[in-house]
Amino acid sequence: MDCMIVDVFAERPLAGNPLAVVRDCADLSTEAMHALAREMNLSETTFVVDED
Repeated sequence: MDCMIVDVFAERPLAGNPLAVVRDCADLSTEAMHALAREMNLSETTFVVDED
Protein backbone atom coordinates (compact mmCIF):
# COMPACT_ATOMS: atom_id res chain seq x y z
CA MET A 1 0.00 0.00 0.00
CA ASP A 2 1.28 3.43 -0.95
CA CYS A 3 -0.40 6.63 0.31
CA MET A 4 0.07 10.20 -0.82
CA ILE A 5 -1.71 13.51 -0.59
CA VAL A 6 -1.91 15.56 -3.78
CA ASP A 7 -3.22 19.06 -4.38
CA VAL A 8 -5.97 19.22 -7.01
CA PHE A 9 -7.43 22.29 -8.70
CA ALA A 10 -4.19 24.13 -7.92
CA GLU A 11 -1.91 26.27 -10.03
CA ARG A 12 0.95 26.01 -7.53
CA PRO A 13 2.18 23.57 -4.84
CA LEU A 14 0.53 23.65 -1.42
CA ALA A 15 -2.64 25.21 -2.80
CA GLY A 16 -5.97 23.87 -3.99
CA ASN A 17 -7.84 20.97 -2.44
CA PRO A 18 -5.91 18.12 -0.81
CA LEU A 19 -6.82 14.64 -2.04
CA ALA A 20 -5.62 11.37 -0.51
CA VAL A 21 -4.57 8.73 -3.04
CA VAL A 22 -4.00 5.15 -1.89
CA ARG A 23 -2.35 2.82 -4.42
CA ASP A 24 -1.67 -0.92 -4.37
CA CYS A 25 -4.49 -1.53 -1.93
CA ALA A 26 -6.17 -4.60 -3.43
CA ASP A 27 -5.70 -6.50 -0.16
CA LEU A 28 -7.65 -3.94 1.90
CA SER A 29 -11.20 -4.78 2.86
CA THR A 30 -13.97 -2.27 2.31
CA GLU A 31 -14.06 -1.68 6.06
CA ALA A 32 -10.32 -0.97 6.12
CA MET A 33 -10.69 1.47 3.22
CA HIS A 34 -13.45 3.31 5.09
CA ALA A 35 -11.32 3.44 8.24
CA LEU A 36 -8.32 4.75 6.30
CA ALA A 37 -10.45 7.43 4.62
CA ARG A 38 -11.76 8.54 8.03
CA GLU A 39 -8.21 8.64 9.39
CA MET A 40 -7.04 10.82 6.48
CA ASN A 41 -9.75 13.35 7.45
CA LEU A 42 -9.92 14.91 3.97
CA SER A 43 -12.96 15.62 1.83
CA GLU A 44 -11.92 12.96 -0.70
CA THR A 45 -9.87 9.75 -0.65
CA THR A 46 -9.24 7.73 -3.81
CA PHE A 47 -8.27 4.05 -3.82
CA VAL A 48 -6.47 2.73 -6.91
CA VAL A 49 -6.76 -1.05 -7.27
CA ASP A 50 -5.11 -2.99 -10.10
CA GLU A 51 -7.45 -5.60 -11.53
CA ASP A 52 -5.29 -8.08 -13.44
